[in-house]
Amino acid sequence: MLINIKKLNFKLLLPTFWIISYASPAYAYLDPGTGSILLQGLIGGLAVAMSFISLYWQKVKSFFVKDEEVDTTIDPDLEDKD
Repeated sequence: MLINIKKLNFKLLLPTFWIISYASPAYAYLDPGTGSILLQGLIGGLAVAMSFISLYWQKVKSFFVKDEEVDTTIDPDLEDKD
């Protein structure tokens, strides 16, 4: 069964790769505004990625860092004295 899936994937992958790699000339004009839009999209994507990372940094960090044990003993010097 697994071999049939691999053969099927290869049979679909090869024509798909051929269609994507075959390119005919478009003879299209790309004005300077197009480059500006692409640059703005790239900068916006980087800003979103940085915001996402900064919001969840503590969760990611705590996942990879071993938690230190917290000392729960009561210090007698800090107790209220009446």
